[in-house]
Amino acid sequence: VQLQASGGGLVQTGGSLRLSCATSGFTFDDYAIGWFRQVPGKEREFVAAIAWSGGSTYYADSVKGRFTCSRDNARNTVYLQMNSLKPEDTAVYYCARHSGGSYYYTRSYDYWGPGTLVTVSS
Repeated sequence: VQLQASGGGLVQTGGSLRLSCATSGFTFDDYAIGWFRQVPGKEREFVAAIAWSGGSTYYADSVKGRFTCSRDNARNTVYLQMNSLKPEDTAVYYCARHSGGSYYYTRSYDYWGPGTLVTVSS
């Protein structure tokens, strides 16, 4: 099982980025995928999740209305479109495979990819 997040970078406040999470090694459309982020010295926090069908999405209050999670089951890839970025969105972003339980907790995910750094300048 592999997940690889990409698309991070440096952007100004108010700008946009689209992160991708490319996956392999499992039946992609059997699983929900989540996005989390982490800054040094803080716990990893939930950002968004998308159900296996793509019909349901879930967002942290801090990103609701600004971030959109989608998936392409033909490409085994999940996307996180991030708009109206703020300096407080600066973090390393991770995608993970959901294994059961609440989408909002890291313990509900069994495989994680290496993160991609998003830096939002003020």
